[in-house]
Amino acid sequence: MKYHVLGSLRVVNGDDVVFINATKVKTLLAILLIRANQVVPFDHIVTELWGENPPRRASAAVHVYVSQLRKLLSNPGCQKGPIITRAPGYLLQVNPDDFDLNVFMRLIEQSRVSRREQRHQDVIELARTALDLWREPVLGDLRESPAVARFSTWLEELRIEFIEMMIDSHLELGRDRESVSHLYSLLQDYPLHETFYRQLMIALSNCGRAGEALQVYRSARETLRNELGLEPGQALQDLRWHILCENGSPRPGLTASHSG
Repeated sequence: MKYHVLGSLRVVNGDDVVFINATKVKTLLAILLIRANQVVPFDHIVTELWGENPPRRASAAVHVYVSQLRKLLSNPGCQKGPIITRAPGYLLQVNPDDFDLNVFMRLIEQSRVSRREQRHQDVIELARTALDLWREPVLGDLRESPAVARFSTWLEELRIEFIEMMIDSHLELGRDRESVSHLYSLLQDYPLHETFYRQLMIALSNCGRAGEALQVYRSARETLRNELGLEPGQALQDLRWHILCENGSPRPGLTASHSG
């Protein structure tokens, strides 16, 4: 049995996809997967499914949902299913290699090591492999659960970290021109993310397009002021000053090691 949470929740059994139509049952599975191989307390499950004011028969409903999940996740000929009753709640046993989140986390750790060792092509290949696992939005139809919402936000931050590392490595390898269009596209989706503005300014300046780089700074400043009431951070201001003073390439002193 394989579990996928980097997108809509999906369970795959061999060549078959296990369909879970009931939202509460899907949410229960997501809650158990978020804490895979750990006991999830019964009271926590009730709160995640119904909030602070659960119905009178919430406990009975949870038992029904667990029973339904056990049937869905059972394998013929296997006496013991993956959901274990263990005080004070339930535990979902998951093989690490059968859970896309675990694969993603291994890849990001490998990428961080490769980045520290300046193996930029390895960073790019690892990031591409990890990002190919994504099917957005992450658990988008189950975010009424606070735990699922927090989990999805955390995963999105990790995804952005991967993208940042990949672009930094492209810049370190001198692939500025091919990074420009990608960064413009990213800023359409993440208009408040300063690192992408900074990376775009570096890429443009390294391509001899200092004027456009300074225009990107002005755009960042206007957006941050209008949306957040804030000025650009120090890293972005320092890069603007560097481009104004040098009117040349920020590489190598102002590339990956300064992004954040």
